Amino acid sequence: MPIYEYIAQENGCARCATGFDLLQKLGDAELQTCPDCGTPVRRKISAPNTIVGNSHLTSEGHAAKHGFTQYRRAGGGVYEKTAGKGPDFISGD
Repeated sequence: MPIYEYIAQENGCARCATGFDLLQKLGDAELQTCPDCGTPVRRKISAPNTIVGNSHLTSEGHAAKHGFTQYRRAGGGVYEKTAGKGPDFISGD
């Protein structure tokens, strides 16, 4: 679900005068008024938030945070743990 930015068309309350963010479904109707004070608002055009590449998915912190154990090849069929719970080493022997 995208986060849309709204700002008051006129003088509004503290929330809408400087702008506010709202998480909405793509199919939801655009807000016409501020939820707090009823002042007419318009949706701002803003840059999307994007992530380039997949390095954020393979980071050690990301794996451990989601309960996975991550290993790195140490050589000779041996892998050492870099993140998470589990044995410190895995080998084919």
